[in-house]
Amino acid sequence: MIRDRETLDALLAEVARFVRERLIPREAEVAESDHVPDELVAEMRAMGLFGLSIPEEFGGLGLTMEEEVLFGFAIARTSPAFRALISTNIGIGSQGLVIDGTAEQKRHWLPRLASGEIVGSFALTEPDIGSDAASLTTRARRSNAGWVLNGTKRYITNAPHAGLFTVFARSDPAQPGARGVSAFLVAADSKGLRLGKPDKKMGQHGAHICDVILEDCVVPADALLGGREGQGFKTAMKVLDRGRLQIAAACVGTAERLVEESLRYALDRRQFGKPIAEFQLIQAMLADSRTEALAGRAMVLETSRRRDDGANVATDAASCKLFCSEMVGRVADRAVQIHGGAGYLRAYAVERFYRDVRLFRIYEGTSQIQQLVIARDMIRDARR
Repeated sequence: MIRDRETLDALLAEVARFVRERLIPREAEVAESDHVPDELVAEMRAMGLFGLSIPEEFGGLGLTMEEEVLFGFAIARTSPAFRALISTNIGIGSQGLVIDGTAEQKRHWLPRLASGEIVGSFALTEPDIGSDAASLTTRARRSNAGWVLNGTKRYITNAPHAGLFTVFARSDPAQPGARGVSAFLVAADSKGLRLGKPDKKMGQHGAHICDVILEDCVVPADALLGGREGQGFKTAMKVLDRGRLQIAAACVGTAERLVEESLRYALDRRQFGKPIAEFQLIQAMLADSRTEALAGRAMVLETSRRRDDGANVATDAASCKLFCSEMVGRVADRAVQIHGGAGYLRAYAVERFYRDVRLFRIYEGTSQIQQLVIARDMIRDARR
């Protein structure tokens, strides 16, 4: 729900200006160098973008879900690398703390995350554990000093830059599945924690991932998130529900940018003596992309509003993530097709976006996992 329309409109206008004047002109540079310039990071900190979802009492802006997805639409009109840099602080890297952290844990970590002093990272996936997160094998055992963690986490977003990891580990080997999993707040400088080399990816250059390796990593007793064992998987699922709406919003914003790029090119490019925008088959692709982007925007806004009203939107959040991530892939494909041979050249933004958006169908729950979640919930509700 929108709490203060005037203030929100001012924020969104400033973000739109920042995207238009500062970020879009640097997209190609970031893709080529695989690095977001330090001065742009500093500007993001000054604008408060690292703390959008963190409560105001801890230095954030405390946006509602609806307000947050409106921001997501705006920031996603440029390279995903810029959003990725702040995404873990406003999403999966901070929300476990916000939702389930103790009062002391929140006081210690959230102000630093909100300011962008440190970057948060969400360490759930493992080399052999992805969609089946409840079967993770990273171990946590008690020690005189607190806890000792052993295991490897893979594909961890922002790990090369992180100051804090939310690490999920099996604290009770006797408990199978989700019940034995706990979450731990692990500082990046903890003894026994090291990072692998950043992975080279198909797209989203400028956004970085790598392995997080825990070898007898010692953390204090108060690193247990929420101070309770066996709650880690529940925390992860709550965080991912919110994250699915954030990803869906990013897909919508990117799709809207691709529609703009496609229309602009179709109006400029001439064949047979007239702009290709006047050909009906081009018009059909433009219309389909515009319609799908609008449908995604409506889905995400409606689900976010219901979440703000206190409804359980787990099924609908999965539906949003499924539809929007698949939708932006179709829009990107049409954008390349409309550009023709030019769409295959790196000189045009659509070539980069075509590679960038492929990841949206995979992380924070693949499309196939979303389908299973949606169908499972439908069957469960029908049997009640």
